[in-house]
Amino acid sequence: AAAERAAAEHAAEQAAADKAQAQALAQQAAADRAAAEQAAAQAEADRAAAQHAAAQAATDRAAAEARATEQAADAKAAAESLAAQAAADRAAAEQAAAQATADKDAAESLFKQAAAERSAAEAAAARAASYKATAEALAAQAERNRAMIEAEPAAPVATAQTANGTLSLHVARPSQDEISLALGEHSVSLPPHQLSQLIEELAHARASMTIEQPSGLPNGWRFVTTRNPLMAVQKQANGDRLLVARHSGYGWVPFTFSPDVVIQLYMLLTQK
Repeated sequence: AAAERAAAEHAAEQAAADKAQAQALAQQAAADRAAAEQAAAQAEADRAAAQHAAAQAATDRAAAEARATEQAADAKAAAESLAAQAAADRAAAEQAAAQATADKDAAESLFKQAAAERSAAEAAAARAASYKATAEALAAQAERNRAMIEAEPAAPVATAQTANGTLSLHVARPSQDEISLALGEHSVSLPPHQLSQLIEELAHARASMTIEQPSGLPNGWRFVTTRNPLMAVQKQANGDRLLVARHSGYGWVPFTFSPDVVIQLYMLLTQK
């Protein structure tokens, strides 16, 4: 009985030890379970944080792409605007250069025209002065001739007339550089420059009179009347040349020119 009691006590102690060990194991399991649950919760929190970080990264990436796209569009628009402005500036510069060239050409043309008008005015003034000097010389010569005639005995009037009763003009050349014109009892001596002016005036007067038809020329002539000289033109059969007859006051003088030269001559002769 004592042995059984001792065995029973030993069994009870063993059972208590097993129970304590089982409780310790249960506590350890509970602690491990709590640690596992905490680790799972931490893992879930880490997963949520990772997802949030991924979402934030995606948002930041989208914002960066949007900013990059907007900046690229702004840069492209600015570049296109600068290119358009540069093209407009270039066009304006070319237009200004063309305007400056046109203004320069116009100024040169006006300068040439003014120079031509000035030369024409100077030539007209010189011609007027020459005409005045000639007129004064002729008046002085006429006065001298009148004085000489008044000083000489009066000649019979019949000697100054021809058989038909009209005065005759006599032309003499007393020296190489002098021409003497005598009409009845009046005589005038002309030096070379006065003779040239007289020839020019007579040519103008003859050219303005009724002209004679050119002799020995084929039919079909078309006369082009200018102030001085008078001209007549005819187109030849081959069509590439023109015959020109110039009336200088002494008669028709034929020339042969190309059509463009005839046009230039006609424009030159008819310009005001």
